[in-house]
Amino acid sequence: MEVRLTHIGGPTVLIEVGGWRVLTDPTFDPPGRSYRFGWGTGSRKLTGPAIAASEIGAIDAVLLSHDHHDDNLDPAGRALLPSAGTVITTVPGARRLGGDTRGLEPWASTRLEAPGRPTIEVTATPCRHGPPLSHPIVGEVIGFGLRWDGQEHGVLWISGDTVLYDGVRQVADRLQVGIALLHLGGVRFPISGPVRYTMTAREAVELCRLVQPRTVIPIHYEGWKHFREGREAIEHELAGAPEDIRERIRWLSIGVPTEFPA
Repeated sequence: MEVRLTHIGGPTVLIEVGGWRVLTDPTFDPPGRSYRFGWGTGSRKLTGPAIAASEIGAIDAVLLSHDHHDDNLDPAGRALLPSAGTVITTVPGARRLGGDTRGLEPWASTRLEAPGRPTIEVTATPCRHGPPLSHPIVGEVIGFGLRWDGQEHGVLWISGDTVLYDGVRQVADRLQVGIALLHLGGVRFPISGPVRYTMTAREAVELCRLVQPRTVIPIHYEGWKHFREGREAIEHELAGAPEDIRERIRWLSIGVPTEFPA
């Protein structure tokens, strides 16, 4: 069984496997708008999605790392949620979104089930969206590990917005990862100086040494003003990484479906 991945832009990826169509962090607003994230932080969207929300087709589930920052759920993405079969997010996010939204604590799991399709077990993984003690400011965030029968190389893991810290390092001990979708970008804001809110490429290299995924796919590094490490900077850092890690990196062309062995 193969999995097809389409990077729509930012953190938004369409995952197609076994008849399932699963979407991560829906962001479909056009470029040009400015957003406020709270506590003096904000950003401007620089590029629009490669596929419009109206053209994305039926979505069976949305994996939403967090609902309270517009670069992970913008108004157009929020408008899409009611048409999705299932929405899985943080526990506070599920309370805010209401309805049948499923909220997961880190390392809790739920299942996507449908006749004629493989069951997908979705496990929430830890995230810290900023420096130590930043949780009251940045709020709850999770990543996702997806497991289904027939996987040969391990789970598909979406890191979510996080820095490298001990919670993320737990993934190496608890999951065998086949494909890792890593949220990078090294996010910083003028108000908080050098403090970062997502992983840098250097942190990604360290994480890959620990987790040893078969394939590493950078996402959430472009399209917004607050990213401090775009593709060129990430590639420059990765050029100095060990060869066995460099060989695992795959860049997805935005908007182009790409198949990988599951």
